Amino acid sequence: MSGNERTVRLTTAQALVKFLNQQYLNVDGKIEPFVEGVFGIFGHGNVLGLGEALFDNPGRLKVFQGHNEQGMASSAIAFSRESLRKKVYAVTASAGPGSANFVTAAGNAYVNNIPLLILPADTFASRQPDPVLQQIEPAMSSAVTTNDSLKAVSKYWDRIERPEQLMSALIKGFEVLTNPATTGPVTICLPQDTEAEAWDYPESFFKKRVYVVKRIAPSEYEMEKASEILKSSKKPVIILGGGAKYSEAGEAIKRFSSLCEVPIVETATGKSTISYNFRNNLGGVGVLGTSAANEAVDEADLIIAAGSRYTDFTTSSKTSFDPNKVKVINVNLSRIQALKLDGFPVVADIKSFFEKLLTVVTDYKSQYNNLSELKVKWNVERDRLSKTTFDVADFEPEIAGHYSHDKLIKYSQALDTKLTQTSALIAMNEHIEKDAVIVAAAGSLPGDVHRIWNPYGEYTYHMEYGYSMMGYEVPAALGIKLAKPDKEVYSLVGDGSFLMLHSELVTAIQYNKKINVVLFNNSGFHSINNLQMSHGQASFLTEFKTENNGILNIDYAKVAEGYGAVSYKVNTVAEFMRALDDAKKQQKSTLIEVRVLPKTMTHGYGKTWWHVGDPEVSPSEKIKEVFEDTKKHTKEAFKY
Repeated sequence: MSGNERTVRLTTAQALVKFLNQQYLNVDGKIEPFVEGVFGIFGHGNVLGLGEALFDNPGRLKVFQGHNEQGMASSAIAFSRESLRKKVYAVTASAGPGSANFVTAAGNAYVNNIPLLILPADTFASRQPDPVLQQIEPAMSSAVTTNDSLKAVSKYWDRIERPEQLMSALIKGFEVLTNPATTGPVTICLPQDTEAEAWDYPESFFKKRVYVVKRIAPSEYEMEKASEILKSSKKPVIILGGGAKYSEAGEAIKRFSSLCEVPIVETATGKSTISYNFRNNLGGVGVLGTSAANEAVDEADLIIAAGSRYTDFTTSSKTSFDPNKVKVINVNLSRIQALKLDGFPVVADIKSFFEKLLTVVTDYKSQYNNLSELKVKWNVERDRLSKTTFDVADFEPEIAGHYSHDKLIKYSQALDTKLTQTSALIAMNEHIEKDAVIVAAAGSLPGDVHRIWNPYGEYTYHMEYGYSMMGYEVPAALGIKLAKPDKEVYSLVGDGSFLMLHSELVTAIQYNKKINVVLFNNSGFHSINNLQMSHGQASFLTEFKTENNGILNIDYAKVAEGYGAVSYKVNTVAEFMRALDDAKKQQKSTLIEVRVLPKTMTHGYGKTWWHVGDPEVSPSEKIKEVFEDTKKHTKEAFKY
């Protein structure tokens, strides 16, 4: 700062707010504000500093009161994801337990590479008083506070102990937030005394800053090598990951797929980058995938991963691809991801890569001659699943899974339903608006929708399965609604996940941001119950039971009604469709409690396997058998 530069005297908190108002993002020549607003729960440590600054002069920032720190951070994450990482909300909370509640959501943002600005209040930089209210006071160091727990789940972390430190911290933090290759949660800790201290900030610090998102083009060598690998293959498959969605590469990939007859399979995050109506889109892949996608992968001799992290559900715990048979090309902005599975790395923007690839492989055709047959076969199976029913007089063992006939009758009577989860989901998929957005995250629903939910509109499928964070679904619906206010948004959530976190339903009602919560009630954590019982174990603490072994019967519709939502309770497909129609007409948030039987979700298709920790020692013969099967799989698993 030169001696002649004009300054403005502001508190650290006031300078922060002023700076946030001046950050812009330039994507493909379109310049827009990057920070949309702030979610806050004010308390000890942030109410008098940042709270006063946001009240006095928020500028263009929208400020919302949250009702749970993890919840409002989840709303911010979903907003950024649905905005394709072009916009963010900041989140702030009080010192101590309030800010500690950010950790889970920050892990979600970290895993999924979503920009999230976290502004936790902190103890006094002066250390007077010491300890202050809510200070953990570890013996190892007086410099450690609750907020140090956020270091492990932040792409950039800093603590502002003097007002002038704010400048370098924000510049570095926003470089991370706006860089697609490094983006994720950025934490700027705000000691409460520093928040309120003033300094003469240079006016240049508050100038309009435009961060240009450059499309990194592949090098000549990368294109030459990738096209050589492609031309030597007979049956390549494109794995459509989340990176393809954020790159907006759908059209380029469709053109390449059509030209070269290359099938497309989807990860949980990549799904809906391309509509299911596209003829070569075979749907979700892996442990939770469709028969069409998994059969195409089984035949493949080349995998082209477009922005995939290769989670175990995508690769069937690395057993889907034999390195002796299958070559791999990884297109990713992250070098770490591009090097996975010993693949050929193309460190580049995905849209740019496929646009270039189109110019060099005009004469290439894959040798797949059965793509339409694979898709038709799967569609027939999906249609069968849409008609699955449970009737006491006509029991289907396939649906029941590991429950006895008598036990399912007990659930049917307690929940007053014979409705299956698969039939309800498919009916909803075919009934709601094609441009409506659904969100899901944990339990059995992600597996079902990955297989049987067909996105008919682009960017209409929002799945958090990188962290599989229970409690994400309801607050995420609010974030999606903020990003797409003209769309109907549906949160698909199990009763177990709903109980963990649904406080931002109140926020949606409070600010009249209409969301639709579709709650599938089967009285338990039945996805994990499936895992227990399929691996030879007894059902243990995964069903919602009363002390006398009865089935817990919660009236979730009444809970939502108490909050002020319009609520419904349904136990047949016809009732469900009527409720969806009526919910669409409502001006305020709705909750539809859909009572479904446990064990009525879809099962696996193709040669898929999921590696989990089976006990090596057990008194149970069944568990011993399962362990031997796991040992066999791990020996046979292809190693990378």
